[in-house]
Amino acid sequence: MYIVLIIVTVIVCALLGLIVLIQNPKGGGLASNFSSSSQLMGVQKTGDFLEKGTWALAITLMVLSLAINVAVKGGSSTNADNPALREQIEKASKPSNALPSSTPALTPSATPAAPKADSSKK
Repeated sequence: MYIVLIIVTVIVCALLGLIVLIQNPKGGGLASNFSSSSQLMGVQKTGDFLEKGTWALAITLMVLSLAINVAVKGGSSTNADNPALREQIEKASKPSNALPSSTPALTPSATPAAPKADSSKK
């Protein structure tokens, strides 16, 4: 299911890119190529078709991205219910109370304190 959604999303992205490239930001685009009076669709209808196609593909892309998100989250929840995996995660997340034996013991040093400064000399 996940792979099918990814393939459909890639196709929708390619179509959306093509429709956007066909359009001209000034309103010409594909519609400007139809200059004869005997055309199947009018100039205005071509622009409307491209605009509606852009909106439809953009909305389809958003819905597909949400569907992929749901499909991925739904697939990973079945793995989290595995008791062996859960036990391994809990074991790894618990801190160990034993200190490593390679650390030296913390004892106060036996070095003499520094002599006090003579306050009579100013």
